[in-house]
Amino acid sequence: MEYPGARSLLQSHRSIRRFKDTAVPQNIIDDLVESARWAPTSHNVQAYSIIGIRSQEMKEKLQILCGDQSYIGQCPIFFVFVMDFYRHALISERQEAPFEVDEIENLLVGAVDTALASENFLLAARSYGLGGVMIGGIRNEAEQVSSLLNLPKWTVPLMGMCIGYPDQWPNQKPRMVKQAVYHEEFYQTDGVESLLLEYEQITSTYYAERTNGKNSRGWGRRMVDYFGEKRRAELTDFIKKQGFSLK
Repeated sequence: MEYPGARSLLQSHRSIRRFKDTAVPQNIIDDLVESARWAPTSHNVQAYSIIGIRSQEMKEKLQILCGDQSYIGQCPIFFVFVMDFYRHALISERQEAPFEVDEIENLLVGAVDTALASENFLLAARSYGLGGVMIGGIRNEAEQVSSLLNLPKWTVPLMGMCIGYPDQWPNQKPRMVKQAVYHEEFYQTDGVESLLLEYEQITSTYYAERTNGKNSRGWGRRMVDYFGEKRRAELTDFIKKQGFSLK
């Protein structure tokens, strides 16, 4: 069975950073959470929690902690998606059972569970005519965010999400050419460099048009700059404090 509406939502993604001053009804929020709850989850672990924040004071505090991204304070409601093994720890403690969750494998399970739930949430929001943007900056000051949100041990804030009715509809940012990301039977390295050059030209043109010629750095140049410096070095120590030894 074909669902063209779902395909349209998936393929028309763009990040919305400007919102109308219109509240999102609670019944819609409830449905977004329900959609997130039915995301795929490894071994039914369900290692995530979602925190919805309407308080202007709280949004502004999180805005600062996330690198002063103004749309966090401006959106009607902000969500924090938390990798969460706290419930699992309680169960194990109550049954006096070992709790061997601190390996990197379980960290990956929790991260994937949380990401899948957040994507379901955003797609459901889009189906209501809402828009949003995911905020990786929630990990900039993860320890302070955790303190502000009263997060217990065995939890890590992974991403934020602004949600509201769009007050903009920007052009889509070009994605990597299909031949560079899709392989059949095995990973094919032949031709990757030429495909990257093609994508560099596409993205260079996009950014030049977007900035009226002020910035034409393509994807490759941006990735070199991004991976050319350490990022959130203190996050590893925080994750260890939360119980994950990363064995």
